[in-house]
Amino acid sequence: MTEILVPTLGESVTTATVARWLKKAGESVAADEPLVELETDKVTVEVNAPSAGTIESIAADEGAEVEVGGLLGTLGAGSGASAAPKAAAPAAAPAQAAPKVEEPRPVAGPVSRPGGAEPTSATSHAPLPAAAKMMADNGISAGQIGQGSAKDGRIAKGDVLEFLSRPAPAAAAPAAKAPRATGEGEERVKMTRLRITIARRLKEAQNTAAMLTTFNEVDMTNAMALRSEYKDAFEKKHGVKLGFMSFFVKACVAALQEFPAVNAEIDGDEVVYKHFVNMGIAVGGPSGLVVPVLRNAQDLSFAGIEKAIGDFGKRVRDGQLKLEEMAGGSFTITNGGIYGSLMSTPILNPPQSGILGMHAIKERAMVVGGKIEVRPMMYIALSYDHRIVDGKEAVSFLVRVKEGVEDARRLLLGL
Repeated sequence: MTEILVPTLGESVTTATVARWLKKAGESVAADEPLVELETDKVTVEVNAPSAGTIESIAADEGAEVEVGGLLGTLGAGSGASAAPKAAAPAAAPAQAAPKVEEPRPVAGPVSRPGGAEPTSATSHAPLPAAAKMMADNGISAGQIGQGSAKDGRIAKGDVLEFLSRPAPAAAAPAAKAPRATGEGEERVKMTRLRITIARRLKEAQNTAAMLTTFNEVDMTNAMALRSEYKDAFEKKHGVKLGFMSFFVKACVAALQEFPAVNAEIDGDEVVYKHFVNMGIAVGGPSGLVVPVLRNAQDLSFAGIEKAIGDFGKRVRDGQLKLEEMAGGSFTITNGGIYGSLMSTPILNPPQSGILGMHAIKERAMVVGGKIEVRPMMYIALSYDHRIVDGKEAVSFLVRVKEGVEDARRLLLGL
């Protein structure tokens, strides 16, 4: 007998929720075949079979909270050879898979939607783990969604969200709108572990840090001109588009090296100064905000930064981000400008001591050389922990970021 245990889930993650069992007791499995999905407060994790065999028992049912190292179930002796034929048998596979994928659950939104019948294409368009959980929660089959946007046509979370946003037939509306004791027009939805953790950490930051925000504005004229001049050649050589985020990452790295307190953190009665920059990039995903980390950002080129950020964005949408990729950040950048935000006060990402907020670029009348000119301007904000970062350091840091973005030559020359 082999035990199926909860694996190490990443830095500071000690518990998870059993989201969905992919196999049932008595089924044969091959070595490394996915058995169960665990939902943590950051991402969804698949647990694979430690060896080939047959599932003897399931110790933690769906919805149960488990700790790292806890028992999920047991595997008995067996070759696991029968696992492959199940996928290969065209007639038997859909019949066995249908109850697992389409088992209806009570939901507030409509279940019957246009887009297909039974999940005959479930095998060819197999959903990614995060998408599969959302589909199970809403009683949706892979056949209803069809081909997904992820690799090999697999269904991603974004595909499920898009499907849910489609208007449902009028006949389905009365059945889906069940009466609720809370009153007409209200709906109660249980918070995900990710949303609960976001709420807890943001409130923790407000309660713990002496948080203060300082503002400045950046003239984007030169950066926009530089980007316009070289964007085609940049994309042709590096295979990725040149965005403004790389300008701000490079400018922040230079400023953090000059003002190390903004890149430090408090540990008890000590200040931990870091001689590297692990830059967190806030990315909005289907389940909420996550912050993947660009490790050793001081060593990355403009192209390296753009490639990493593009990869993060895609994998966040597909639910494929790994736990270790969100740990160990020393400073964070968040860009509310992509949603149209003109100005905001970003909240620290504990235990970090600084976070930069970017905002929308707007043309404004500015006085330049004694004349009024129309310039593309962006407000930037630095929220910082006043316990270790003084006001002078914070303001000077933001000025350095402003100078670096307005004149990229300073970044190349180390000025």
